[in-house]
Amino acid sequence: MDFYDYHYRVIYADTDRMGVTYYGHYFRFFEAARNEYFRELGLPYAECEKKGIFLPVGEAHAKYIAPSTYDDELIVRTSVSHLGASSIKFQYQVIKKETGKVITTGDTLHVFVDKTLRPCRIPDEIKAKVNVHALLRSKS
Repeated sequence: MDFYDYHYRVIYADTDRMGVTYYGHYFRFFEAARNEYFRELGLPYAECEKKGIFLPVGEAHAKYIAPSTYDDELIVRTSVSHLGASSIKFQYQVIKKETGKVITTGDTLHVFVDKTLRPCRIPDEIKAKVNVHALLRSKS
């Protein structure tokens, strides 16, 4: 799978006093989309945790291009842009469904760790199912 589209409708609680989606909530949208990406691959994150493997965030970035507001339907397109020995990088595009326009982009870098928080290798079952596919151009 090159990418996964997670659908979300903005609720009042997502908006700030100006009536736009509060910037910090986009990281929640990224997390929900990432979880559903793994679920779609047949690898629910909860199963990783049961096996003693965790994925803390090492870096998180977002670029806000245009706002979303209450009741907007959003598509959070999610892909894996890099797979290292013990790390994985996700890219996100938040698309306003009504217009098809990208309103936010972002990425998160996660490190695979064991219960003692020591880095560990990415499990083979994950490597076998994840396709590396960049949504965004590299910042080189």
